[in-house]
Amino acid sequence: MKVKDCMCNEIEYATPSNTVHDCATMMSNKHVGCIPVCNNSQNVVGLVTDRDIILRCIACNKDPNTTPISEIMTCEVCCCDANADVKEAENLMSKNQVKRIPIIEDNKLIGMLTLGDLAANSKINETNLGNTLGCICGCDKKNAQ
Repeated sequence: MKVKDCMCNEIEYATPSNTVHDCATMMSNKHVGCIPVCNNSQNVVGLVTDRDIILRCIACNKDPNTTPISEIMTCEVCCCDANADVKEAENLMSKNQVKRIPIIEDNKLIGMLTLGDLAANSKINETNLGNTLGCICGCDKKNAQ
């Protein structure tokens, strides 16, 4: 199965100059915990999570109304190609310990893939998904015993 078959196509993205408040509003309106950040060419240049907002803005006493998200975003973002196999996306998620990954085509953002998207798809191998989740959470069999 290809990533494009189970990813979410309806996504919003922010630009580096958007404020933290703008980004938090987008998250609230879309009921998501992560917003990709793109340049004018729609290339992914960063990612902002609800955790980034708390730890890198609120906890540091920055004003969310004036702080650009470029100051708090994660800049090194792993992306996956829309035509990649789902297993490749799972491997990227495991390796980078992330629950969400931007999906690109011709280096442009076209979607997002989350663990929830994978879990909701009945064609996804549950064992592989469980292993991916275990890697992301830092769990191993020793912790389970």
